[in-house]
Parts: sequence; structure tokens; C-alpha cells
Amino acid sequence: MSSNRRDFIRKAAPVAAVAAVPVVAGGQAMASDNDQSTGHGRPPRKEVHYPGGGEPPENPLFSPIVTYGNMVFISGIGAHFEGDIRSHTDHVLNEIERYLESVGSSMEKVLKVNVYLNTLDDYAGMNEVFLGRWGKEPGVRTTIAAAAGIPGDSLVEIDCIAVI
Repeated sequence: MSSNRRDFIRKAAPVAAVAAVPVVAGGQAMASDNDQSTGHGRPPRKEVHYPGGGEPPENPLFSPIVTYGNMVFISGIGAHFEGDIRSHTDHVLNEIERYLESVGSSMEKVLKVNVYLNTLDDYAGMNEVFLGRWGKEPGVRTTIAAAAGIPGDSLVEIDCIAVI
């Protein structure tokens, strides 16, 4: 059995070396799975975007919108005013749409959504407003009730990841 293992390793080494060579198409090596390029010949970089285009006067706790290559990350957005779950959800989704469009994306390009509810009693009301806002093929979604509530007395907070 020991010699079979040695034979396998001896024969497998050249195969592994060939597998590690990048595939060539049209005279140029194609990007590997580990390649961090954006397809534009340059590596992606983190860019922070602020609503209104200006930067905050001091160092913020978090960034509201970050792009990295063709990916868009939107921080959790809440609704910090008196209202019901429907008005809060509508406000949050309008803000997310505005943020996405400000960096060249859209609701239809959202891949992942996280919804945080103040209470699961608001699940149906949130869904009424949420339904249809993401196009015909919405991204995946996780919905939870935050155990200690949502900061700023919002009834809902939503974050998402999209592509440009």
C-alpha cells in the first residue's frame, strides 16, 4: 500500500503543476480565481462615498456606502422619525435606492439584503412594502428581530450588497 501512495504522488505532481498554469486565450493569460483585478487591468480599491458628495467634518464611526471594484456595500439604514413599519420601511428602501443610484447601481442589482426588525410582529407590514421593490429577481434576504431593538428607535434597519 505504501508503494501505491508513492506512485500516486509521483504521477500527480506533474499534473498539479500543469493545472497551476493559467489558461491562455488570445495570447493573454486569463484571470484566475485568485486574481483581484476588476477586468480593467487594475486592481480594485476601496472607495468610501458620502451622501451629498462631501466628507463628514470628523472621523465617522462607519461609512454609509463603500465600493470595492464592482461591489457596493450599503450600511444599515433606519428611519428615525415617528411612524409605523410601513412608513419606516418605505423610507429606508427609498434611501437605499438613492444610495445605490449615486454609485451607478440599482435595486435590481442587489445580491444580498439583511433586514433587522424591532419586533417580528412587524414582519407582514414590512413585507407589504418590501415586495416588488427589488425587481423581478430580488437578491437573497435574511430577516431577524434585533433582541435589544434598533438604535435610534427605528422599527426597521436594512443593509445590502450589490454590484454596479
